[in-house]
Amino acid sequence: MLTKSELEEFEQKLTERKLQIEKNLTGTTLELEGMRNLDLNDEGDYAAASAETIVDSAILEQQRKELNEIELALDKIKKGTYGICEMCEEPIGKARLEVKNFARFCITCREINEKEQK
Repeated sequence: MLTKSELEEFEQKLTERKLQIEKNLTGTTLELEGMRNLDLNDEGDYAAASAETIVDSAILEQQRKELNEIELALDKIKKGTYGICEMCEEPIGKARLEVKNFARFCITCREINEKEQK
């Protein structure tokens, strides 16, 4: 089980990451809107802009997913269920939480879960 100070530390890390992602999402969205308003001169410009937009969209999607995971983790901290595996209900190791603050499964269950999704 995590101590109160460890929980507070994870909550702070999650909150900081959440703010960073929200800032990134806002910035990228503004950039994408700015690109739509650009006067693209030829197909080369358009192709380059499109490729960038596809990459930006993928990054945005990834960051939105991470944001959801972070919000879920912050909610769990409030409910007192943070750091407990959603499958086996055993504590998730602190080392794993350090690497992935919003981990929902312990290592064993994560591996089972990934195999099932393939």
